[in-house]
Amino acid sequence: MKATFAAGCFWGVEELFRTTKGVTSTVVGYTGGHLENPTYKNVCSGRTGHAESVQIEFDPKIISYEKLLEIFWDNHDPTTQDRQGPDVGSQYRSVVFYHDEDQKNTAINLKKKLDNSGRFSRPIVTEITRASTFYNAEDYHQHYLVKGGTHACSFNDRIRN
Repeated sequence: MKATFAAGCFWGVEELFRTTKGVTSTVVGYTGGHLENPTYKNVCSGRTGHAESVQIEFDPKIISYEKLLEIFWDNHDPTTQDRQGPDVGSQYRSVVFYHDEDQKNTAINLKKKLDNSGRFSRPIVTEITRASTFYNAEDYHQHYLVKGGTHACSFNDRIRN
């Protein structure tokens, strides 16, 4: 099965899910925008509407979509609009891109549950949007942290501790 999430800098998000039991593959890219075949430079301009995203293939016999959502919400600040840590812009927004109605309903219900839990001092601003065309990011972005890349995005601090 497939899941697609955006939660800021895609390098750390990919590493988090890549190392999650039941996830069989990850790819970073761009989705949710209006420009066909965007490049990293295009997306970084903030004018394409795309979010830096991670598309995940997972085995639902090993990990549920709901558990993936919990990992997603546990590892970024879903209450900040268009930013995560030092990364600012709509390309860093928090989004669940659902692939079917079950994913949509699961995401909506879990978001409501988290909002009502009192865990966050502000409302969750994560978008829940139908998945659209996913454009793979350039090769050098794929498995960036495994290749030894470094970046000051907020996810990196969480996955290294």
